[in-house]
Amino acid sequence: MQSSNTTSKDSWSASQYNKNAAFVYSDAYTQPILELLSLKPGERILDMGCGTGELTCRLREAVGQDGMIVGIDSSQNMSLTMLDRFESLARTFDAVFTNATLHWCKRDPLGVVQAAKRTLKPGGRFVGDFIAKGVRSALHQVLRRRGIDPSRVDPWYFPRSEHYASVLESEGFKIEQISLNPRFTPLPGPLIDWLRTFARNSILANMNDEDAEQVMQDVSDLCEPDMKDEKGGWAIMYVRLRFRAVLPL
Repeated sequence: MQSSNTTSKDSWSASQYNKNAAFVYSDAYTQPILELLSLKPGERILDMGCGTGELTCRLREAVGQDGMIVGIDSSQNMSLTMLDRFESLARTFDAVFTNATLHWCKRDPLGVVQAAKRTLKPGGRFVGDFIAKGVRSALHQVLRRRGIDPSRVDPWYFPRSEHYASVLESEGFKIEQISLNPRFTPLPGPLIDWLRTFARNSILANMNDEDAEQVMQDVSDLCEPDMKDEKGGWAIMYVRLRFRAVLPL
């Protein structure tokens, strides 16, 4: 297996994502981060990692006809390249918003913060929510059984809040709020569907289909005692890192 520490979102299926991960943009789970964003009519917002666009549309409604929303999504590297090329975006946004994206930015988390900084007006805010802990330990355990070093293929960035605060502060952001937030998340189907959506094209990307399917089944079996209830429903205990940081005037 080749070494990898990032993933290409271009390999994702939008229909599969919407089927197995619609909770990502559900009202119940996005209300806290949208309240932290505190949108105002007429604002210019950059949605970093807009995915299939459901939240982007809600942002557009909030800023109204006088506001503007720009949504970007692709691999981490392509997003940063886009921001580098379009200098007209520099210092034009009131806020950069990101939901369920930064845990994919393991290769250069500082670069993401720098990109957000370049686009913000003085006094602009960077507001985000992403995974800080999840189902990764079971994946690591199953990979080790197969003689695979999980650290060489794991694409996820799960920092402590103190660490991420230091990343933000290193670029001059003033942190107004940062916290870890446990979130019990029922899944719309079995865990293996979640794994097919989030793990198959990332941590298991270099495996053939047969091996990857067996790994995902082994992970599902390992997690079943804690994640499957008596009615057959599955749930994940996520821990989310949520923050709001402001670029000084």
